[in-house]
Amino acid sequence: MSGFEDLNLSNQLHNALADLSFDKPTPIQSEAYPVILSGKDLVGIAQTGTGKTFAYLLPLLRNLKFSKQVNPRILVLVPTRELVLQVVEQAQLLTEYMSVRIVGVYGGTNINTQGQEVAQGVDILVATPGRLYDLTLNRLLQLKSVNKVVIDEVDVMLDQGFRFQLQNIFELLPERRQNIMFSATMTEEVDDLIADYFVNAQRISIALSGTRLDNITQLSYPAQNFHTKANLLSYLLSDKQVYKKVLVFVASKKIADRLYDTLLPGHGSELGIIHSNKSQNFRIRAIEDFDSGRHRILLATDVIGRGLDFDQISHVVNFDVPHYPENYMHRIGRTGRAEQQGTAILFFSPKELEEKAAIEALMDYQIPQENFPPQVEVTTTLIPEERPKNKEINSRHKVSKAYTPGAAFHEKKEKNKKQNLGGSYRKEMAKKYKKPKTKGGKKRR
Repeated sequence: MSGFEDLNLSNQLHNALADLSFDKPTPIQSEAYPVILSGKDLVGIAQTGTGKTFAYLLPLLRNLKFSKQVNPRILVLVPTRELVLQVVEQAQLLTEYMSVRIVGVYGGTNINTQGQEVAQGVDILVATPGRLYDLTLNRLLQLKSVNKVVIDEVDVMLDQGFRFQLQNIFELLPERRQNIMFSATMTEEVDDLIADYFVNAQRISIALSGTRLDNITQLSYPAQNFHTKANLLSYLLSDKQVYKKVLVFVASKKIADRLYDTLLPGHGSELGIIHSNKSQNFRIRAIEDFDSGRHRILLATDVIGRGLDFDQISHVVNFDVPHYPENYMHRIGRTGRAEQQGTAILFFSPKELEEKAAIEALMDYQIPQENFPPQVEVTTTLIPEERPKNKEINSRHKVSKAYTPGAAFHEKKEKNKKQNLGGSYRKEMAKKYKKPKTKGGKKRR
């Protein structure tokens, strides 16, 4: 389709899209719109950054009629609090000229406050599975009016252990409903969920997880260890004209904190950090500071690798090579969004060559390797996670290999040496004492 005018949108939605300067739907939006509008169950496989949120919001809003009822009619399930806020924001933008009540609920905040907000009436409820299930258990929310269910980033939900909550939520929902699911990767768990709860679902696939995004320039740098990678990153970030807005992914929360402390002296005022150990308010503030441009650099773990939408990210830096190749695709999908150009950089050590090869095999593409800049200091200093683990030789808990304990043994006492002779013993005793063969012994006269 050439533009949104080819879709059967309402005037209110056309006006909202015009305000947002959107004039052309993405492929996932074009393909998903007629299927969702028809009421069929849908499974969409698409990369993050392909416009999935609008792909399900546009047809759902097109069919949504005004109502004063209290209970929600559309339920959108997402894996993280940050994604709840993003979907609510995008839904509010699309409903600028409509009378639609949109509420987001998520963990980490007062459940009674959210219950009161829901009780005032809601048309579209955006929720994380855990908080939604808690609200229903506490009878602060009823799902009896829900007729459209969207599960976004379902692969992330299952990875985070939400399978139990999802199954219980499905049992609480009305049997007659439309199910819509979006995932960046297809796994056996996702297939099982579809088989159990979807009815003749139509599948559409856009930019499969192994597809290399053509508008993202990829390159890699060899680096021996953490400190060498940190020196290289600091050197690259010093060019503010090129590295305008940089999202840096790291393997763990501990490494993220260590890298933040290392970069702080040189980039403190423009540096932010986010991971799951940070408080909710801290995470929201970090996202806002990065999105608004107050921070040029954001260090992050994979907690925000999927689903969040940042504008104008010039570079994504993989400080380490992710263990799962799909995670690399989700990481680099943060740049080059909305058909803009972006750059993805991968740092790799000799120990990470196998993971790098797996990523290249998934994409069927060799990531070009850049020469290591001679201006960057190469250090042999290792952080604790990189040092070889030495076994303790003189540990008081260590058992010598020379000692091999055997089976326990002791001499039996004399009284316990007797053998059980069973029935034969009783027969011999009967012969010895000539016991009568019949009871009574005397003949009654």
